[in-house]
Amino acid sequence: MAHHQTLGIPNIHFMLTEIGQIAIAVVDVPRAKAFYVDILGLNHLFDAGPNLSFISSGSVRLMLTLPQGAGAEAKNSVLYFRTSFLTEDFRALAAKGATVEREPQLAARLPDHELWIGFIRDPEGNLIGLMEERR
Repeated sequence: MAHHQTLGIPNIHFMLTEIGQIAIAVVDVPRAKAFYVDILGLNHLFDAGPNLSFISSGSVRLMLTLPQGAGAEAKNSVLYFRTSFLTEDFRALAAKGATVEREPQLAARLPDHELWIGFIRDPEGNLIGLMEERR
């Protein structure tokens, strides 16, 4: 049975378990779309006009958009993509033109695995992490 948490509102329960979509504010939607599809190899879903493009990463949808209201491009939260081949994938992305921010390195030693992370940037300057949990 799932655990529900009440947030101080009687008879209303929230159970958020999965991210469905993440908006990424960019300056140039077609350029960002080309990066996420052609370099990262994610699946293009559809466009909604010239300033919205939707990409899938597994069950999470990425929405590439011009800044809406408050906020600015390239000042987003970091996207972390899981991989089982961090070193190889990192080198391949760099060879395809991704801007290298930080080479893969050990980030944490946990009881049953090591966490390795490397960082690249998309053409808009958004930081993207690649992470591998090595047993």
